[in-house]
Amino acid sequence: MKPHVHVPYEAVDRYLSFVRKERLNLEIYFGSRIFDGLTRDDITALRNKLDYAPELSIHAPFMDLSPGAVDLKVREVTEKRFHDVLDFAGILLPRTVVFHSGYDKWKYDGRVDIWLEGSLRTWRPLNIKAEDMGVGIAIENIFEDGPENLMLLAKEMNSENFGLCFDTGHFNLFSKVSLTEWLGKTKQYIAELHLHDNSRYADHHLPIGDGDFDFVTLFRELKGIDCVYTLEAHSIEDAKKSIERLKDYMK
Repeated sequence: MKPHVHVPYEAVDRYLSFVRKERLNLEIYFGSRIFDGLTRDDITALRNKLDYAPELSIHAPFMDLSPGAVDLKVREVTEKRFHDVLDFAGILLPRTVVFHSGYDKWKYDGRVDIWLEGSLRTWRPLNIKAEDMGVGIAIENIFEDGPENLMLLAKEMNSENFGLCFDTGHFNLFSKVSLTEWLGKTKQYIAELHLHDNSRYADHHLPIGDGDFDFVTLFRELKGIDCVYTLEAHSIEDAKKSIERLKDYMK
């Protein structure tokens, strides 16, 4: 198993010699600031640069977007952005595309049902489009302090093409339930892992083992689960540390 390493689109050229030398699988992040300036030709050029044929995943834009929005206009903008991401995915053919859930219990006053209704309207047509391309969708936990909303979404979608992305750092910051309980409710839906560490007071994206997330329990609970392993490091040095430490857990 070779992990994916998270790289922003605009940083690919900076790290290209390193990723080619190491023949790294990549998660390409398309941020909101640069997204509207990209064309299909740009994405084709990116695919051609990655001439060592890595397995890919994509991290979609997320700032200000709300797939479960009550406001129809907000949801329409979100849907348009996500359809455009899938158009790029049709060129790169990633294994998965990761999207943020957009759920915040304070914003929705704890009304998971309201968020879920809007989310299903967003994800059902997007998932059909993705499945037709052979590209999976994975929804990432961000501010969730429990897994129930994500579990409900995956259950209602009822699609092998649609799953969850479990982010270790976000869990460490926000969860109010144990790791065993969270994974027990969601592991059947997990399609991707975002692996990084922190000490529960900021989203530092530290290398595996430099914070206090319980990776021993994570890999014990997910043994046998076929999913993408993505290292979300912020430097080459941190990526190297996580790659080496991940090997110890995968023995």
